[in-house]
Amino acid sequence: MSRPVIENLVWIAVALGVVGVYLSWTAGRLDRLHTRMDAARAALDAQLVRRASVVVEVATSGALDPASSLVLYEAAHAARQAEEEHREVAESELSQALRAVFADVDQVEVLKAAPGGEAAAEELAAAVRRVPMARRFLNDAVRAARALRRHRKVRWFRLAGHAPFPLAFEMDDEPPADLADRPG
Repeated sequence: MSRPVIENLVWIAVALGVVGVYLSWTAGRLDRLHTRMDAARAALDAQLVRRASVVVEVATSGALDPASSLVLYEAAHAARQAEEEHREVAESELSQALRAVFADVDQVEVLKAAPGGEAAAEELAAAVRRVPMARRFLNDAVRAARALRRHRKVRWFRLAGHAPFPLAFEMDDEPPADLADRPG
């Protein structure tokens, strides 16, 4: 083999090595994004379960009137029992029930006045404040993973493997104003 042919082969090998390293780095980045997304999804799930549990405790405490207790209990129970494809709707309905019951500042005061109500109100306020934060973290991770997966290099070289396309968790997570403004 002549010297120019060997030089060309070396340059081709170097170029392929650089491309391989770049693709490997991109695949690792995508894997880290998927891991971050899974962790954020687990954190959101924990916050949603915590919120529903606290709402059930408040609803069954006897501190609220029977109608409000029933509305909260049914919405929280439905959110806890919802299957994955219906979870967003059930969680949104729980948020709406919380806003409906605690729309009046007097209802928060009634809860606080009951025995153990101050602690229940604080716990409920913390639970409803954490859900939007956890959802935001998940949706940010999903947005970043989607952006990377849309690149041609990721699609052409199938760097995402068999991982499903990431989906955001869209729900109504607006907390009741009187609970959200309470110091934690």
